[in-house]
Amino acid sequence: MRIGFLGAGRIGSFHAAALAGTDGVDELLIGDADAGRAAVLADRIAAEAHIGGRARARVRAAASVDAVFAAGVDAVVIATATAAHAGLIVRAARAGLPAYCEKPIALDLPDTLRALREVEAAGTLLQMGFQRRFDAGYRAAREAVRSGRLGRLHTIRAVTSDAAPPPAEFLPLSGGLIRDCLVHDFDAVRWLTGREVVEVFARGSANGAEFFRAADDVDTAAALLTLDDGTLVTATATRYNGAGYDVRTELAGERGQLVVGLDARTPFASAEPGGPAAPERPWGGFLERFGAAYRAELAAFVRAAAGEAPNPCPGREALHALLIAEACERSRRTGRAVAMAELTAEVTDQGGL
Repeated sequence: MRIGFLGAGRIGSFHAAALAGTDGVDELLIGDADAGRAAVLADRIAAEAHIGGRARARVRAAASVDAVFAAGVDAVVIATATAAHAGLIVRAARAGLPAYCEKPIALDLPDTLRALREVEAAGTLLQMGFQRRFDAGYRAAREAVRSGRLGRLHTIRAVTSDAAPPPAEFLPLSGGLIRDCLVHDFDAVRWLTGREVVEVFARGSANGAEFFRAADDVDTAAALLTLDDGTLVTATATRYNGAGYDVRTELAGERGQLVVGLDARTPFASAEPGGPAAPERPWGGFLERFGAAYRAELAAFVRAAAGEAPNPCPGREALHALLIAEACERSRRTGRAVAMAELTAEVTDQGGL
């Protein structure tokens, strides 16, 4: 398979290197708005393969994003800046190409819906990048929930904490803390439980750097979600977890409890005498914590694009997660609980559901 790879930034660099070593990928053609950056990435991946002596796909740089689409590739992977996602998804659909795209499709509902309509009209595959679905801990937790081993779930506690804030210039492009970070927890809750969120109540604070307030964003947020079976979910996120990168999900049922993300590198210490101390080498960031999950989801995309497996995360999944994030943003700004029916009614009026 010849894959067109779009985007040579931080996550694009990681994904491109992973794809170059993925079974079924014969060639990787990298395109970026900055042709020089694409060339540097292609050369680096080729050099690493030579040094490591590993069998890899042929990797080369294209002169532009347009050149990638003109090259007759079999599928595309979109890892560009968020603002370009929806347009590239539409372009891939119109070209009849299977596409993988990092979340989100877009930062607002109208652009998300427009892109999904194009994909569905074309009948092409769109796999969204919610990597937690491919993490070993999350997959084990899903099996425990779905098998009934934990009994009736009554409480879920989700945590997403960055070790340090992103650059100030990232915030206006991110959609804000809730859309950027907590959207992963919203997707994970739906995927783990098979249930839908019916109501949200959210709060946020911006007591850190001034650039959060300047961007009309928050650096810490908390949401209470109610699922359609009455299960209560708390989801918190912060940009200021100096102890390290912390992503955990606790699932509490009548017969048992399970924690995703509790391991030797989880960045916390016990306050109890004789309890565990803080790890010497806590998780530093999402690429380190979820490296294996990212590689697994890209391998799944290659199989799905080849027609060998079903799509593990269709575009509509991103829409559902975004709707929950939008409801939380509305709740945070208005100070009231928001029923998901409000958002779904608005989307239905736009012909989206």
